[in-house]
Amino acid sequence: MAVVLSLIAAVSYGLSDFLGGVLSRRTSAWPVAVTAQLGGLLAMLVAAAYAGGSPTRVDLAWGLVAGLGNGIGTAFLYRGFAGGRIGVVAPVSGVGAAVVPLVAGLLGGERPGTTAAVGLVLALPAIWLVAREPAAPASTPSPQGRAALSSGVVDGVVAGLGFGVLFTALAQVPADAGFWPLALDQLVGSVCVATVAVLGGHAWRPTGLAWGGLLPGALGGVATLLFLLASQQGLLSVAAVLTSLYPGVTVLLAALVLRERLRRPQVGGLVLCLAAVALIA
Repeated sequence: MAVVLSLIAAVSYGLSDFLGGVLSRRTSAWPVAVTAQLGGLLAMLVAAAYAGGSPTRVDLAWGLVAGLGNGIGTAFLYRGFAGGRIGVVAPVSGVGAAVVPLVAGLLGGERPGTTAAVGLVLALPAIWLVAREPAAPASTPSPQGRAALSSGVVDGVVAGLGFGVLFTALAQVPADAGFWPLALDQLVGSVCVATVAVLGGHAWRPTGLAWGGLLPGALGGVATLLFLLASQQGLLSVAAVLTSLYPGVTVLLAALVLRERLRRPQVGGLVLCLAAVALIA
């Protein structure tokens, strides 16, 4: 069941990112990021009110830590996207989101079987290949190009660490806490994204089409909820890595809906994704 929940979470995250990406192209990325966080918050408030639960202060503290990771990860991911460094930021952040909880789970005593461990190892290059965008051809990179590359790596590393903290922190929330820590996670994430946007001088107030970000935000919130359930029923290392395969879903949707052409590295990454899922399952 943990494997199934993780894969459904990956599909939901992938669909969320696809819809958010399409919407960002038609308006502005920062307002979409803010409304997406608000959409996740509304979805989690509804889920928490319906499911009930009795979270302790420790559970809420983990929700707060998850929110900081969520907000920082989202903010730096969008900052990298806004700077046109998608090809650097996306794969670095995707691998980071998988590695941090994987290491945390192993340090916490988790020991996946040999076959599953091979799948976990295969998943990391799979995420990289699927998310990687081709670099613009250039004979000799300019100082500006090298600076952009360096900035993209930094944004990707920080975003990956943020999402890794999100997954690791949520895995500490017990089932009897309900979904209130998730609601707190989304609230803190919303504040973090808006704060980074203000500090960076970006316009973040949602208007017009940007309010469409509520839908992908709600899908992202559902994905986080499914990951929480998966981590409660299985190993954190397995749940986090499987959930982090979501770029494959986004790429497939772009190919099917927008008719974007799949490149050979992406096809290879998708094959590795399937192999990783089969081995882990």
